[in-house]
Amino acid sequence: MLWPFIRIIVSVFLSFEMMFTCLFTGMPYTNDIEMKEYPLGEYTQYVDPFIGTGGTPWTCGMLSPAATAPFGTVRLGADTSFIGGIYITKMNTSGYYYEQGHITGFSMSRLSGTGAEDYGCFRVTPIYGNNSKAALPYSHENERASAGYYAVYLPTANCLAEMTATVHTGIQRYTFSGSEDARLYLDASSVAAGYNSYGAAVYYDEETGIISGKCVLDAQFSGRSDGLPVYFVAVANKDIVSAEITDNGESDCGIDLNFGALDGESVELTVAMSFVSIENAMLNYEAEAKGLDFDTVRANTVKDWDERLSSIRIETEDEDIKIIYYTALYHNMIMPSNYTDVNGEYLGFDKKVHTAEGFTYRSDLSLWDTVRTTHPLYSLIAQDIQLDTLNSLVEMANQGDGVIPRWAMGAGYTGSMLGSPTNILITESYLKGITDFDVQTAYEYMKHSSENATNRENRDHLELYNQYGYIPEDKAPDDESVSRTIEYSWEDAAIASLAQALGYEEDYEKYSSKAAYYKNVFDTDTKYFRARNSDGSFTWNFNPSMNTFYDMVMIKKFASAYCEGSARQWRWSATHDIEGMIELFGSEEYFVSELEDFMEDASLTRAAIDPGSGYWLGNQHDLHTAYLFSNASRSDLTQKWVRWTLENRFSTDVNGLDGNDDGGSLSAWYVFSAIGFYPLAGTTNYWIGSPNVDAAEVTLSNGNVLKITALNQSEENIYVESVTLNGEKLDGVYVTHDRLMAGGEMVFTMSSTPNN
Repeated sequence: MLWPFIRIIVSVFLSFEMMFTCLFTGMPYTNDIEMKEYPLGEYTQYVDPFIGTGGTPWTCGMLSPAATAPFGTVRLGADTSFIGGIYITKMNTSGYYYEQGHITGFSMSRLSGTGAEDYGCFRVTPIYGNNSKAALPYSHENERASAGYYAVYLPTANCLAEMTATVHTGIQRYTFSGSEDARLYLDASSVAAGYNSYGAAVYYDEETGIISGKCVLDAQFSGRSDGLPVYFVAVANKDIVSAEITDNGESDCGIDLNFGALDGESVELTVAMSFVSIENAMLNYEAEAKGLDFDTVRANTVKDWDERLSSIRIETEDEDIKIIYYTALYHNMIMPSNYTDVNGEYLGFDKKVHTAEGFTYRSDLSLWDTVRTTHPLYSLIAQDIQLDTLNSLVEMANQGDGVIPRWAMGAGYTGSMLGSPTNILITESYLKGITDFDVQTAYEYMKHSSENATNRENRDHLELYNQYGYIPEDKAPDDESVSRTIEYSWEDAAIASLAQALGYEEDYEKYSSKAAYYKNVFDTDTKYFRARNSDGSFTWNFNPSMNTFYDMVMIKKFASAYCEGSARQWRWSATHDIEGMIELFGSEEYFVSELEDFMEDASLTRAAIDPGSGYWLGNQHDLHTAYLFSNASRSDLTQKWVRWTLENRFSTDVNGLDGNDDGGSLSAWYVFSAIGFYPLAGTTNYWIGSPNVDAAEVTLSNGNVLKITALNQSEENIYVESVTLNGEKLDGVYVTHDRLMAGGEMVFTMSSTPNN
């Protein structure tokens, strides 16, 4: 509850801070260069990239308004800080935090919505006259962002900075006023704040004016796989008056480009990236940006975004819902990143150069998060991305340590989160008919994940899990034993489902049995999943309301058996066996009453500093809980809580999400739920919910069109009286993927009274 007041104080401070900074330097406080208003597309007009970029530290969306193309490599945008370039970790891991009042420059890429800080490479900082490179104050009043575009006026640099991007290139336009020299400092060694790079070098060809360089990123994730080499080529559209290379060692290397006095004119700097070589960076530049000016690239990127966003066309009179919806869909199309250069080459997990044949190699895969919502969305409307992901994951295992990664960043394993979530992704994709990948090799890797602990990216404490049928707390203290047991069971259930589909009956029986291991940590007395010792006893230190984030500061641990949450939040997580999980509670009635208490105990505000132990849409383990009521014969409560979540856990504000977006996984919850159904990950089923739009038209990946109509839908009419698909009444909990992909018309008839 305190955060709104803190934000007011911060906003006032930043306003005065910039005013005094401008007065001290003699620079104008207001913008004396006109900020252009560019035409937007039919759908991009509703995208607001500032949503999720600010709000409560730690639980904010961790998003950035950086300019990017759909599923691109480049995410070109501002890196922010406090005055003097002061950096505080985890304010926003994307490099941009709305509550900060200074910009250190504009770097080429960043992760989207995650808890990890990485990239931040090849940062460009504008400099006016003889000033030194410094953090530059700015005002949100003089800042703009839309799909594929970012702009901000920087008074102390006397310039308007504009950004746009193609897949592999970032185009920066700087319009300087005044009669002093206009300079751009390109930092070849830059990296996400708080981390380092090495091996930086920059080269300048005076004859051609081409700048090139390289470095190795050694940040939060890239540093876990011996660094990520990255290369660039930069080309300016104006003559460079002078260029001074600064080389204070391989971690402090850049070039100061002087374009002379521009006085109202613009200079465009195009920077192309590659993870293979400088030569490939040049190929990327020549294929995507050579000969094109800023406005042309921006218009092309807007067109690309509009084409992607047009896959779902909603109808509603509520403009806020349109903005939330299309921004959420936009956030699902930022990652995974395209790691394939225009010649087909990419840097593999073995740090060797390979050629992708028949697919685009993609990385930056936050799979523990995205398998739950984002990848099921791709299976409907972007099967090209889903198939690229499957082929890439198999190659990562082939070229890496023989294990499919659960969180791939760049050219290596990160080891982040837990388990083998790719089992769920692979099985679900295959069952949904996405089969044009090496499923047999993938299946062998899946079985390997359940039997052999050989890599940090595999399941921790796997031997214990297989020996005891759960992970004993006394054998693996303070290491998420309950969460791991539940997740491993889910992943074994996925192996069983794929084994059955492939005709391996013996494997099906084996992994079906292992899928029930989650029951071994359920305490029938307390009706919670609890930490259990190797002798079968449950541990003494049980407090279902204790969240792991509180546990970090406790002397005695109460929640260390859980991952990023409480026992209450993990109580509903056996989604591979929902009926079996309900049976553990003793009755549907008790299950519903406990689940209702959990939902009602949601935090009082969205993106709260303290998310509590109740319903928390800000993390993935209980994203689905609103839908579980339907499995216990209370679809009316599913409809009630879905509509409550749509209304209360998303907004058009900078804190418009309830937590880290994690590659679009929170945003995908809205994309699905707003049109009336939601995926049960690892299966071909979708729960039926309660749409908050009047109509939607979904262009499916197979070319069919699914039309959705919600008759009488309103803030009062949140209950589903009936739902039909192509004239046939749907009476069950789910609708299947095949039926949706066939297209046709889905009609919800809404009412103000429940109908179970």
